[in-house]
Amino acid sequence: MRVEQFPRPGRKVQASELVMTSGGQSGNAAVAIARLGARTLYAGAMGGSDDDTASRIVTAMEREGVDCSGAVRVPDAMSSVSLILLDAAGEKMIATRRDKGLNDIAPNDAAALVAQADGVLADNRYPAFCVPICKAARDKRIPRVLDFDKPTPFDDALLRLSTHVIASADALREATGRTDLAEGLREMGRHLDCFLAVTDGPAGYDWLESGEVRHADAFRVDAVDTLGAGDAFHGVFTLRLVETGNAVEALRYASAAAAIKCTRFGGLTGGATRAEVEAFLREH
Repeated sequence: MRVEQFPRPGRKVQASELVMTSGGQSGNAAVAIARLGARTLYAGAMGGSDDDTASRIVTAMEREGVDCSGAVRVPDAMSSVSLILLDAAGEKMIATRRDKGLNDIAPNDAAALVAQADGVLADNRYPAFCVPICKAARDKRIPRVLDFDKPTPFDDALLRLSTHVIASADALREATGRTDLAEGLREMGRHLDCFLAVTDGPAGYDWLESGEVRHADAFRVDAVDTLGAGDAFHGVFTLRLVETGNAVEALRYASAAAAIKCTRFGGLTGGATRAEVEAFLREH
């Protein structure tokens, strides 16, 4: 729902818009990739055949051209549902009922899932499902990008399997104990031998290059809805990394896609096309 301002405890506010949409980190990222014209396969554990939420998610992604044959429908399980309020500045408040019965599910055939893949993007909230896929991707020697949104120790299996880790600011701070993001990246770099970056919303993004922290400002836009912007960033980064092999160029392309997403209301429905991203970059 869109509101002018968030309600204080015990108070009511009027909403001007209501949208029911599918999303989540991997779902939004998959749609962002598909919108740029790439062949996109979604793999993940979802609620069973009687879970309406899971069925809506699959239908929404398939409508966007995402292949959902990698989805595992788990009997008696339930997919996550979130209630989201967006204020006039595009900021969000989220309450989530986390999935039930999905955390320990593994893919049926990880090697088959990556057989035709040029790159893999993993969500670290589901390690039991993602670790076998990233191991198969490592054996195939293709990029493994990790959306580091849940703080974990540095010896976490997904971190060790990843070639590129892009953290949220909150996750990096909590994982490293460093308030300053540059210091957090350096700390992480002392433990991991892979490309490291962190996104910080309108403040832009930082990455570690030859031991030095580099920074780029975010593109300035009038934000309408920030929901799904980080997911779009990760998805588009993964695609451009596969296309160009240049992580720094991929960060800039991803930043443009995320900026465009912020100007549109409605989660994954605000994903940009390739023509829109390239026109945006020419103008900025």
